Amino acid sequence: MHAPRTRVQRRPVHGVLLLDKPLGLSSNQALQKAKWLLRAEKAGHTGTLDPLASGVLPLCFGAATKFSQLHLDADKTYETTVRLGVKTRTGDAEGDVIETRPVTCTVGQVVEVLDSFMGPISQVPPMHSALKKDGKPLYEYARDGETVEREPRHVVIHDLELLDMQLQGDTPQLRLRVCCSKGTYIRTLGEDIAEALGCGGHLSMLRRIATGPFDSTQCITLDALEALNERERLERLLPVQALLAGHERVTLDSEHAGRFLSGLRRRGDWEDHARVAVFGPMPGKPPDPHIPEPVLLGSAHTKAGELIPGRLLSPSEIQQILDNSPELST
Repeated sequence: MHAPRTRVQRRPVHGVLLLDKPLGLSSNQALQKAKWLLRAEKAGHTGTLDPLASGVLPLCFGAATKFSQLHLDADKTYETTVRLGVKTRTGDAEGDVIETRPVTCTVGQVVEVLDSFMGPISQVPPMHSALKKDGKPLYEYARDGETVEREPRHVVIHDLELLDMQLQGDTPQLRLRVCCSKGTYIRTLGEDIAEALGCGGHLSMLRRIATGPFDSTQCITLDALEALNERERLERLLPVQALLAGHERVTLDSEHAGRFLSGLRRRGDWEDHARVAVFGPMPGKPPDPHIPEPVLLGSAHTKAGELIPGRLLSPSEIQQILDNSPELST
């Protein structure tokens, strides 16, 4: 007989874990493993990475999930290798080879083609993607051998740097660093660049090295996280307000903090700002010298002298953050 499985005792955990996602795992698989290691009640991520891509995957726990949408819209930076002369069905190394062509382009042509992909471009989403058509992911149509019409998407390539290239030999390839807007398909970009060079190609490697203000040097792997003890795992969490980097900061007094957390607008002499991070004392509690102040209350925007609430933390979430890791609220 099998021994009974030990039930994990979940608990409220609040913060952001910067994970270096490994190859082979989906973003959700990586999230569930980290959630289990932290024994967290609630978790979400800030946009998926393909199983065949590695790199920066911010994971949000507890109150941080309220602000995860902000990083769906963040610019991303990738390093990728485009294998020239070999096209695959999926646009990556996992797909069957469907065409081979000689690579005859010159260094000058490579530079010229890369320049042509800078700035605003249109992309047709690949069939092997999670984008949905009539409620069904495109990859399911592709799996059934179907190709459906896809609307072009407008994205921006902010920077396209050639890190290395090899145009001769058995494995001609380009190694690129791409800084781009949300929604950019790097697989499609690689295929389009290779097609413009006249030889076709596919991605043989993809790694995300930055998303918004977070980069790979701040990340931890699942193996390294698992090797830590429970306290050390919690210490790897960034505070919830790490997701509000770049927001204008507004600090309220005790009276206004309580009303703001009730969803009421506040009047003040604030300038107009689309993104505001609001801080204040812990509502309903007397000042405590052991609690760093102020604490994060939520997000807002200011217009015509009004502070208009956005996503708010609950008093219980604020208290849990302070109870579990007081240093995270500074």
